[in-house]
Parts: sequence; C-alpha cells; structure tokens
Amino acid sequence: MATPVDRLLPTEEAEALLELTRELATKELAPQVHDAEEKGEFPAAAYALLGKSGLMSLPFGEELGGGGQPYEVYLQVVEEVAAVWPSVAVGLSVHTLTASVVANNASDEQCATWLPRMLGGDWLGAYCLSEPQAGSDVSGIKARARLDGDVYVVDGTKQWISNGSCADYYILFARTGDHPTRGLSAFVVPADTPGLSFGAPEKKMGLACDVTTQVLLDGARIPVDQRIGDEGDGMKVALSALDSGRLGIAAVGTGLAQGALAYAVGYARERRQFGKAIGEFQGLQFLLAELGAEVERARATYLHAARLKDAGRPFSRQASIAKLTATDAAMRVSTDAVQVLGGNGYTRDYPVERYFRDAKVTQIFEGTNQIQRMVIGRDLLK
Repeated sequence: MATPVDRLLPTEEAEALLELTRELATKELAPQVHDAEEKGEFPAAAYALLGKSGLMSLPFGEELGGGGQPYEVYLQVVEEVAAVWPSVAVGLSVHTLTASVVANNASDEQCATWLPRMLGGDWLGAYCLSEPQAGSDVSGIKARARLDGDVYVVDGTKQWISNGSCADYYILFARTGDHPTRGLSAFVVPADTPGLSFGAPEKKMGLACDVTTQVLLDGARIPVDQRIGDEGDGMKVALSALDSGRLGIAAVGTGLAQGALAYAVGYARERRQFGKAIGEFQGLQFLLAELGAEVERARATYLHAARLKDAGRPFSRQASIAKLTATDAAMRVSTDAVQVLGGNGYTRDYPVERYFRDAKVTQIFEGTNQIQRMVIGRDLLK
C-alpha cells in the first residue's frame, strides 16, 4: 500500500542508505510493530539492528566513529523509520541527541572513551532534562549535584524520560549552583551507577514501545570526570542540543504522517462503495490531496532547517518552525486517515488508529508547540 517518497538526495551513498533503511523498516521492523506496541515491549532488537547497520551514528564525523552524513540525510533516515514504527524513530532521535551532547561539548578524552560505544550501537542513550515541575522551563530544574571531593552526589527526580529504564547511559542535567541559568551542569551517567533507579513505565496514549519512566537519583555518586564541560555550562549545552533534537522530532512527525497517508491512499484505492473505489469520489480525493500537501510541507520545513545546520548557519527559528509544522501535520494527517477508513480506522486492526494515538505527543515533547511559537515570535522580533 506504500506511496513512495520522491527524495532529492545529495550523494549516491545517501541514496543507498535510504534504500537500506526502507528495506530494514519494511522487512524487519514492520512485522514486529503491531504485537510489540500492543504489549508495550521495549524494542531492544530493533535498536540492535539499527546499530549493526550503522544507522545509529549517521550525523557524526568519521573521525569520531560516525557515518559522516549530512544532517539532512540522517533526518530522512529517521523519517523512513517513523513511517513504519514511530516509537523506534523517537528512540533513535533521542539517542542521537544524547550522543551529540558528548560530541559537541565533551573533552577529546571523554569522546574517545564514550563515543565508540554510543555510535557503534553498543550503548543506547536517554536525555534527562525534564522534571515533574520543570518541563519547558529548564531554569526550574531542582535536581542537585553536590561536590564531595572528586565525586558529585546527586539527588532528584527526572520525568518523562524516553528509553527510561532501558538505556545504557543518561545525559543528566543537575543543579551545581543556585543561579537559574548559570547553575546547571551536564553529566554522563552509566545505567549501573549506584543510587540510580527508575519509576514504573508511564501508561501513555501512544508510543507504547517508547518506554518512558521517571529517573530517580538518591545519593547517586558521579565522578567529576563524567561532567561534560565546565560547571555551569549545562543550560548552554541543553538548549544548543534541543534545536537539533527538535529537527529529529520533526522528521518523526513527517514520517508518521507519511505512513498514515500511504495507508489511507492504499485503502482508498481498494475499498469499494456504490460500485467503485472510494478514491474515485472527488470529496475523498480532495481530502487526500490536502493530506499529501501537509506531508510535503512538513518535509520541506525540516529539510530547509537541516540544510542550514549543515551549512553552519543559524537554524534555531527554522528548527522550531519545522517541529511545529511537522507535528501539527502528523496530528491532522493521522486524524483524517482514520476518517478515510471509516469504522475500520477506529479499530486496532488497522495501523491508522495507532498513528493517530502516536501523533498527539509529538506536539508536546521536545518543547510544546506553544513553546515553538514563542521561540519563532521572539526570533522574528529580535
């Protein structure tokens, strides 16, 4: 039923990567999705497959052990995964966000120690920024890291952490000083750190295989050499990484919308009413045309932002535009895909129902779409 995406890629190598991704998504991931999402299973085998195939390291330099691909190519890989399994695409985006914090801010020695495992698929990461009282307001973080000799002792609770209890390491932001913006620091925390534990998985509307938990720190002891950058650099590290992370979620939203659209188009070709395929009715054709335009707009916005990033130019506003546009599109397209299928679309026997549930949270995480509007408006008025 799939409707192919007409992509303009920069190199033959990129074309081969996208073809590999489509093949893996179609043949290896797609058969697992329904049962895994129904059970809420963590898709460890899926991440292992992506890591073994070299798809967990694409936007990082070859000198770091990465794939050396432009961000625009990496994001299109994320989109292809999301079209089949949004939960896994979110996990891939989060993992890339965590590794980028290390690649862009850690010392050469830290990069040499950690990045081979992060980029080789041996380690899966989680990003511990949000807290029960501090979501979009990063300055409200209360988790406290107290220096005790050559170790930080950390206490606090992190909330809404994708890959939750299933990650191998955590990028942690905690308060080392009282200043709202200059009192945060960033750390790499392996999963076996004493004093680190996890809450029960959240019972979410969608993205059941994106295991999301609280991360609990009770006297967790983190060596000083696991701090990323200087004390007080945490806010700068967190916010600079979020622009790239928002592009990852924009790609997830676009892929989700593409998957829902493709299924709706295939269904409209085959479902017959009043003696003909329902896709022959003009009212439905116009609806599908609107959905197709939504998906194309979403893809164009994230690719434009990614190309700015690849060129070394500012892209913060464009990242927020892409995240806003693509995730709103995911919600609209998945909603109307359910409508195309009618009663069938409201049942779990068809994937559009799952796309619809998965889409909602894309408008919320990595900065709500209301926050994106604030970012865009402030940038325009600077």
